[in-house]
Amino acid sequence: MRDLPPPLPPEQRTVGQLVAESIRAYGQSFWRCMPLGVPLAVADQLSIHLDTGLQAFVYWSLTPLFVAAYIWGCRIVLSARPTPTAVALAVLIWLPFPVLRAFYILPGLAWLALIGLAVPVAMVERTQFRESLVRGRRLGLADYVHALGSLSALVVVVGVAANVLGAILHSQSDTGLRVAVFLSELVLSPLLYLGAALLYVDQSARTAVEAARPSRAAS
Repeated sequence: MRDLPPPLPPEQRTVGQLVAESIRAYGQSFWRCMPLGVPLAVADQLSIHLDTGLQAFVYWSLTPLFVAAYIWGCRIVLSARPTPTAVALAVLIWLPFPVLRAFYILPGLAWLALIGLAVPVAMVERTQFRESLVRGRRLGLADYVHALGSLSALVVVVGVAANVLGAILHSQSDTGLRVAVFLSELVLSPLLYLGAALLYVDQSARTAVEAARPSRAAS
């Protein structure tokens, strides 16, 4: 059997490879990553059968859980310590998401792709609030198609896999179905946070390559 080609460096990493690297990171730290699945699993259980306004309220009420999950995902992938600035940024960035998600998931993902990398910026680069926001936006726009495509692909992969796993697990009762959905999201949704943290690596590498080009041309 032929060997697989070596993975591309972060500045050239494709959406598919980012998803694959997210799965690899999950497998390497499965039990440390498992708590990342709690926020989405709980939010979906509480918001089942609710209208969009109440669903948004549920997601808002669970802001501390979603913020903690993103911070912890960055901690695992990037080996960076949380900072008060990163926590404050995560709260600020999360607050519009439930409203954007109420219209459709894509506007919410577009927002996170644009500004969400400010959180790992604050953790890794130890920058202050405003500087982290500016840097996070710059990273998001370094290759916005890659950023939005990666987050969208992660959502699709997790959603499809959760539906398949839920169908395998659930019994005929409504309670059995809800338990199956909870377990499938608990197990699979950590990929969303791990992939978002890996996206910081990709976009930072792309930004560094772009910054190096003028100097190369000058030399």
